Amino acid sequence: MDNPQAEPLEQPRAPYENGEALPRTPLEIRILAVLAAARFYGYELDRTDMRIARGESPPPAAYVKWLQNAGMWARATQIRWRQLVAMSDARPVVLLLDDGSAALMVKTDPARNVVWLKDPAATFESEPVPVDELRLSQAWSGLVLLLRPERGLAPDDQPFSLQWVVNLVLREKKLLRDIIVGSVTLAVLTIFPPLIIMTVVDRVVTHHSWSTLTLVALLLVAATLYEAVISWSRRQQILFVATRLDAKMGLYIFRRLLNLPIDFFERKPAGEIMHAIHETAKIKQFLTGRMLATVLDLITLFVIIPVLFVLNPMLTVLILVCGALIVTIIAAFMPGYRRLYSKFIQAEIAKGVTLIETIHGIRTVKSLAMEPVQKDEWDKRTAAAGEANLAAQKYANWPATLVQPLEAIMTRFVTLIGAAMILEDGTGSVGSLFAFMMLSGRVAQPLVSLSKLIEDAEEQRTAVAYASAILNSRPESTNPSAGVRPRFEGAVSFNKVEFTYPGSRTKALDGVTFEIPPGTMLGLVGRSGSGKSTITRLLQGINREYEGFVKIDGMDLREINLSHLRRSFGVVLQDNFLFRGTIRENILAGRPGLTLTDAVRAARLAGAEEFIERMPLGYETFVEEGSPNLSGGQRQRLAIARALIHDPRILILDEATSALDPESEALVNANIKRIAHGRTMVIVSHRLSSIMDCHQIMVMDRGKVVDLGTHDELVHRCAIYRHLWTQQNRHIDAAAEAASATALIQGN
Repeated sequence: MDNPQAEPLEQPRAPYENGEALPRTPLEIRILAVLAAARFYGYELDRTDMRIARGESPPPAAYVKWLQNAGMWARATQIRWRQLVAMSDARPVVLLLDDGSAALMVKTDPARNVVWLKDPAATFESEPVPVDELRLSQAWSGLVLLLRPERGLAPDDQPFSLQWVVNLVLREKKLLRDIIVGSVTLAVLTIFPPLIIMTVVDRVVTHHSWSTLTLVALLLVAATLYEAVISWSRRQQILFVATRLDAKMGLYIFRRLLNLPIDFFERKPAGEIMHAIHETAKIKQFLTGRMLATVLDLITLFVIIPVLFVLNPMLTVLILVCGALIVTIIAAFMPGYRRLYSKFIQAEIAKGVTLIETIHGIRTVKSLAMEPVQKDEWDKRTAAAGEANLAAQKYANWPATLVQPLEAIMTRFVTLIGAAMILEDGTGSVGSLFAFMMLSGRVAQPLVSLSKLIEDAEEQRTAVAYASAILNSRPESTNPSAGVRPRFEGAVSFNKVEFTYPGSRTKALDGVTFEIPPGTMLGLVGRSGSGKSTITRLLQGINREYEGFVKIDGMDLREINLSHLRRSFGVVLQDNFLFRGTIRENILAGRPGLTLTDAVRAARLAGAEEFIERMPLGYETFVEEGSPNLSGGQRQRLAIARALIHDPRILILDEATSALDPESEALVNANIKRIAHGRTMVIVSHRLSSIMDCHQIMVMDRGKVVDLGTHDELVHRCAIYRHLWTQQNRHIDAAAEAASATALIQGN
């Protein structure tokens, strides 16, 4: 099947053929320039990562993202000639030309006021040419692409922790600076109303001064309006920080999950993973909510406390002592609360696992009438979570109770104590007491918030621990851009391969050795657990901790870039997942630039065209979650079409026809020879009728290769294969014997 994607998105063509340069489009030249610049730093980019539809001209940001995905630092920016010629280090800079192509600047000469450019489409040995400002300005408007290796770990590669989230917040320097300036301004404005009230009580009321009252009123209105504007602005800035943080964390978390290996998701319950993601949302809310608000309130505290000392030093000391006692009480109860809260989280995880399993397996629950069983399980999990939460909250009630009298002293009794001081020795004035009361409330609130912040911080500490246990798991590949990206022909060889699944003592593969040339149809048969599917998992790079050698076209599989390897494969499993969307979108999944014509061609090859065309909307028929409007055979044929859409050189069918009805299976089997043309196929099947036409059939048992040959050879010399064939075709032999007996009787 021809690949209809634009030529620039496929493997690069040789720059020269028979000594003459091949014509290239501007897009091809620009892509070659980026490839060459990245190669200078030892990075081999994958062109398919660009995700460009045919005929589309990608913006500079697309190249930046392409380089960043490969682990590099990149930036597209506008510069002037004097800045360009001042770049002294001999590192390539990609000049994005006005016609959509690019040039590589490899050297500068400030003394002669020229730069040395190289054609990205030229041969490696070609020499750069000097270009002056006038000549370059005719084709270049100042847009460049700067790139270099990332210094240290990129943000997306750093392990998840509370420090990582804090650093993410601190990167919003401009917004945080504006928030702090606004907070300081509000803190200063907070002082004015109490001082104005003090002036009104001590002077206006005493001297009956209407002019002073009018002036004070105007100042109070102005301060109130200004405070409202600053408060609105600060809330807007906090909202921007929270929104940006939410987006960055969402991108980071999803990317980390995608980088985890398949066997991680096979071991971890979905409910536990979902709980970890939910915990990251709580961390974000904590940092941009209570923690940020408390920090901003503390800024107010540093402004107000000196004023309080001026108004009444003794009452100020009393408030600070009460605040210190509150913090001490909360800190003393934290270890016990941490243990109880951890038990509550464990109970919540178990509860979430039950819920997710029930939703995912609702068909099985319904078909087996398991509703009462699942309800009982849910009731137990809910009760356990409720008890754990109750125990944690009852324990947390003790410090809250002990702190309450101290809060009352700070907010209520300070008035009585101040009044007593005025009555006793005339310390202060009534106005100053009113001002102190108003300001002391602003002091008590941050101190109480600080004590509660400590309690919340313990919850976030637990949340970070659970989230990091998931997100910091070992990724599938530490360097996604590493590895070679060859063009595959399809030769496959295993040499003394041994593999054991984690937690198992039995070898899944034990000294497996075989070799097949390109274009071979290889059938894998054997009893359940013999190692057939394990071979396909190793070929796809799902499991890489094996001994021995797995090679494709003579190249060790572990040296091949993992993404490139899987893009070059087509895989159809026994139970395939279809996305919500149209049939056309499912067939073309992950292949931008392909059209409906390509989808029709792949569907015809997979035997799916006939049932698609019978549907009212054809290829635009919408597939709901779980694909309830499709039969098992229809889902399987769509999966085969999806695997064929990019014309893979190696196609794996792992029990791909087991879910098909006899008619659909016969239709797919009839197309297998057509599907196999020009590609290597590995077919795992329990049904020998599906593989009897394969060029080679490998019989496996207990992780070892028992025999390798054609169907006829194996029937005669391999006892295991002959036994499987006899079991599956016993009814045919019985019918033949009955027909022979009938013919013999009729002949007599």
